[in-house]
Amino acid sequence: MSYRSVFRENLFAGQNIIVTGGGSGIGRCTAHELAALGARVVLIGRKQEKLDAVAAEIAEDGGQALGFSCDIRDEEAVKATVAEVYKAVDVVHGLVNNAGGQFPSPLAMISQKGWEAVVRTNLTGGFLMAREVFLQGMNKNGGAIVNIVADMWGGMPGMGHSGAARAGMVNFTQTSAYEWGSCGVRVNAVAPGWIMSSGMDTYPEGFKATLKTLRAAVPLQRMGNEAEVSGAICFLLSDAAAFISGDTLRIDGAASQGNVAIFPLPAHDKSKPFDGFHRATTPDVFKDL
Repeated sequence: MSYRSVFRENLFAGQNIIVTGGGSGIGRCTAHELAALGARVVLIGRKQEKLDAVAAEIAEDGGQALGFSCDIRDEEAVKATVAEVYKAVDVVHGLVNNAGGQFPSPLAMISQKGWEAVVRTNLTGGFLMAREVFLQGMNKNGGAIVNIVADMWGGMPGMGHSGAARAGMVNFTQTSAYEWGSCGVRVNAVAPGWIMSSGMDTYPEGFKATLKTLRAAVPLQRMGNEAEVSGAICFLLSDAAAFISGDTLRIDGAASQGNVAIFPLPAHDKSKPFDGFHRATTPDVFKDL
């Protein structure tokens, strides 16, 4: 089997595209789709063994991938890793700023350490990666950057640290798109809603019961999957989006557009997911649904 992308064959042939957080979840799926479309994918993450595993999958499927271990929260490590990447591939055509993470907690219970850890991962790390990729090559050669944020337009109760960081990343997307446009660099973002990815299995057991109820608050009455996010990322990286910059595309089944307390949602099964990722696995938390 191979990735069932809706995009044309060899869309990214000859391109080098970085995917941070490429060892699992949405990053892994996106790396597979980009490689299936001809890109040489550069995987970046903290755990080399996870990157090696995904690179091996991509090679088995006939694609090309390299892996570089890096903590994107560390400025000097980011500078050095991006320099290594440029030495290995010469030109970087695209960056998918996917690495991130958070934990559920009400605001009053978040310590300064916990707050700063999430903000450094979801905002500062993405800024550092984008800045270095720009300064070390995209400022001369142009390119496209896609930042991964989240559905936080109505606030993000229970994950206020992540909501604040993701909102900052949306503003960074707008600002960098404006400042870097003269260098031929486009910057956009995608905002996934509730997506069934492997990250869902990392949450505490008590929170997993809540995860199983989320689809009832989505007008499409289901959760999204990784391939539905990857497809949007690939579009924004592609030439079809050549005049789109500074925008954020919501991938949330319209969940951010209303309030179930005011407009209750009827149950239905009319929305069918896009089954694109041939190596996708259902997170354990959802296997009994």
